[in-house]
Amino acid sequence: MSKNIKISGKILSRYKEIISDGALEFIQQIHEKFDDTRINLLNERKKRQKKIDDGGKLDFLSETKKIRESDWKIKNIPQDLLKRQVEITGPPVPKKMLISALNSGADCYMTDFEDSLTPTFENLIQGQLNVKDAISRKIDFTDPQSKKEYKLNDKTAVLIIRPRGLHLSEKNVAVNGKRVSGTFFDLGLALFHNAKKLIDNGSGPYFYLPKIEHYLECRLLNDVISFCEKKLNLEVGTVKVTVLIETINAVFQMDEFLWELKDHIVGLNAGRWDYLFSYQKVYRNTKKVILPDRSKVNMFTPFMSNYNKLLVDTCHKRGAFGMGGMSAQVIAKANPTEINEKALAGVKKDKERELNQGNDGAWVAHPSLVEPVKNIFEKNFNGPNQLKKFNNEKINRKDLLDEPKIDNAITELGIRENLNEGIEYMAFWMIGTGCCVVNYLMADAATCEVSRAQLWIWLKYKVKLDDGRIVDEKLIEELIQDELNKIKNKFSVWRKKTNDKSLDNVSFDEAAKIFKVMITKENFDNFLTLPLYEKI
Repeated sequence: MSKNIKISGKILSRYKEIISDGALEFIQQIHEKFDDTRINLLNERKKRQKKIDDGGKLDFLSETKKIRESDWKIKNIPQDLLKRQVEITGPPVPKKMLISALNSGADCYMTDFEDSLTPTFENLIQGQLNVKDAISRKIDFTDPQSKKEYKLNDKTAVLIIRPRGLHLSEKNVAVNGKRVSGTFFDLGLALFHNAKKLIDNGSGPYFYLPKIEHYLECRLLNDVISFCEKKLNLEVGTVKVTVLIETINAVFQMDEFLWELKDHIVGLNAGRWDYLFSYQKVYRNTKKVILPDRSKVNMFTPFMSNYNKLLVDTCHKRGAFGMGGMSAQVIAKANPTEINEKALAGVKKDKERELNQGNDGAWVAHPSLVEPVKNIFEKNFNGPNQLKKFNNEKINRKDLLDEPKIDNAITELGIRENLNEGIEYMAFWMIGTGCCVVNYLMADAATCEVSRAQLWIWLKYKVKLDDGRIVDEKLIEELIQDELNKIKNKFSVWRKKTNDKSLDNVSFDEAAKIFKVMITKENFDNFLTLPLYEKI
């Protein structure tokens, strides 16, 4: 191992298989060649935000007009990625969750090192081990309580890995005293250990790339991937990526994203929750982002629907997939029947919209939804995808930024739902669980960000509720205490009923305290995971 690279995380059994000398040297090479560019691009984000704060406008770029108007296509799409009608998402730990996702019947499984994973060193390295074992078909698990055995089926979902975004660092790995990028660490390790095995298996190294804001960031990632391919003796274009369009900045540069990554990209995905968060974050210093209760802002809301339509048409014009977003509903035997029925009806309506808007597939957060969604797409697709389908609508800047009306659309219930998710999700995040079910919906960092941004904006502008009350810190304090007591009582009953000792480490009080600071502080944190990461 190079003396210039330092590991500060605890090394447990088998970790050396992942952070071997060769793998760490590979990460160091990526870091030394590309990290200065990454830092410069992150600084450019701050400059662009400052321009918007000062009254600047987001729009399609004049400098790249030729790219948008020229006739070109992306390179080839691998055979095993031609059908992506249903993709399931979830973290790579615990083992049984990863095995269940691969066995779910979904076409693809996006194993997530980002929004649904708390990036503890243990989670990250165990996640890499689980992925490596799954690719080698050497993974199994027996639940110590139920004695249920988890093993891979003969046919499993195509694996796609999502590394962390460019803004996140890995505090447990430093080169010359400087933290390495979470993106470089996650993507580099996955490629180093698995690329050739995946190719031998008849598949390939496939990735989802998150939180990108500018086409120059795509250029950086394309350069990183090409560098890795060369170092690993892979043919250029072996690595295939799908980019999440989950920032309001990115929606104006989708052609450019495809162009910069055209050797490696196969599609774009409508990351709806982060997109809604980004819309509020970017325009937080204007009143235009005072949105209604989050339950009233969905993919049928015009500016959200237009975003998805433009994504599909842009992708199909270039021969790439336009992928729909995640349905957060969870169907479980323990749920009341009416809850499950309502969830299924909501998923059906949403996926039929995605079908009609030409999406080539969409995400689900739970295995229970794979079959219902697959039925919607398989029955209506003429083939494995809809690459030849277009909406043929001229969508302009205003269509993407035209906010919904808020008259009498902000309620106490909306505040409570946001507070409940924020407190509950952050409490579990801090003990290492990056996704959990809140109010019968799967919550992750992206959904929590929507709640955080909305509450911060409502407080900043002292919005009026439907009953005439003003949202201020006094009201928020009262509702936080009330929601906190409800959450603690709920989990106290659950603890007694199940004897689930993992709940003993959950501090809802601490989560409520931190969440309150985040939504009441003057300066808005760009991502909640940045300050939280320093606490784990």
